Amino acid sequence: MVRAETPLPKLSQALERVMGWEGYHLHMFDAGGILFGEPDEDTDYVISEKAATVKHVLPRVGASLRWDYAFGDGWEHDVVVEAIESPVEGTRYPVCLDGARACPPEDCGGIPGYERLLAALADPRDPEHDELVEWAPDGFGPEIFDLVAANRRLRGR
Repeated sequence: MVRAETPLPKLSQALERVMGWEGYHLHMFDAGGILFGEPDEDTDYVISEKAATVKHVLPRVGASLRWDYAFGDGWEHDVVVEAIESPVEGTRYPVCLDGARACPPEDCGGIPGYERLLAALADPRDPEHDELVEWAPDGFGPEIFDLVAANRRLRGR
């Protein structure tokens, strides 16, 4: 859950944190073909993400956008408004309500790299097993989602 007034850069930061990523890759939002990100001389068709908030690009229940992260790895995420509610007094936003499975580790190589990582971790005879066990985040288990850890990351702890 995020506040409607959340600027898009803060939404990206929340998504990165809840995923367990560090946020050092480029990202972009695609809201119905309108692109928001960090424009430069090569991407003059991109609107500055600082110019929009969640309520601007996701104005109603069912509205959606795509959040692209780490263009080389090709992570594409659909962000969909499931409900619009008044903020609850005493609740710190953003907050993660639920999740399923662990997020792929950052820089694992997109979907093909993640599939390769899972195969190597599951097979002690795999030639890359030991190296990837060492490389994977401590305590990584693909079936594990830690809601408390996700919310700690959202709080910057």
